[in-house]
Amino acid sequence: MYKKILFLTVLILMLSSCFAGEKDPAKLEHLNMETFKEKIFDFEVNKKWDFKGELPAIIDFYADWCAPCRLVAPIMEELAQEYEGRIVIYKIDTEAQRELAGMFGIRSIPSILFIPKEGQPQMITGALPKEEFVRLIGEVLGVQ
Repeated sequence: MYKKILFLTVLILMLSSCFAGEKDPAKLEHLNMETFKEKIFDFEVNKKWDFKGELPAIIDFYADWCAPCRLVAPIMEELAQEYEGRIVIYKIDTEAQRELAGMFGIRSIPSILFIPKEGQPQMITGALPKEEFVRLIGEVLGVQ
């Protein structure tokens, strides 16, 4: 009997912590060619860079097989939560979206594209620590 009560108590505590108002990890939107043209830049209409977003953005170019990409993924989810309402973070799977990856000359992943509201985007490559992403968000995107 004691074991059943202990089990139920632990189960209730675990379930209550799941529903205690904590936010779920941010679900980052994956872009394809169509959604890229819709939300980022329609290169078929404009030849000069014209960012369509309302908030500065980051695009994480990745592949599922890439170990450094898997290191960056949880950092991007954390940043999406921390900067919610101030920036938008997208992902592009370079294996599934080869044409998009090719348009940006992606040769190394992870490659991260920082897109300020005004001005030209800037690309960095490599699995950087979170502190460096925070610095770049402030410096390149002008978001604190």
